[in-house]
Amino acid sequence: MDPELVTAIEAAEQLGRKAVTIRQWARRYNARQYDPAEYGMPNERAKRYAYDDLATIDGCMRRGERVPATPEERDQLRAELRTRWEDAA
Repeated sequence: MDPELVTAIEAAEQLGRKAVTIRQWARRYNARQYDPAEYGMPNERAKRYAYDDLATIDGCMRRGERVPATPEERDQLRAELRTRWEDAA
């Protein structure tokens, strides 16, 4: 499944944060980043980020939990949370 690619501004709007916060998270937590030119956006300068990765970072912050250090660890956390929700339903 292809990731939903968003700019820092788009992610900030969706998550209720500031764009500068999103960019800081991207650096601090090594969030997944994509070059727009590789995705058919040659005239775009703004980096694209994987929204699910940023949303996971945001969720950890809001819950007061430690943010997993790598995108792969955040993938695992999302899978665990998804399983928990499915089992609860």
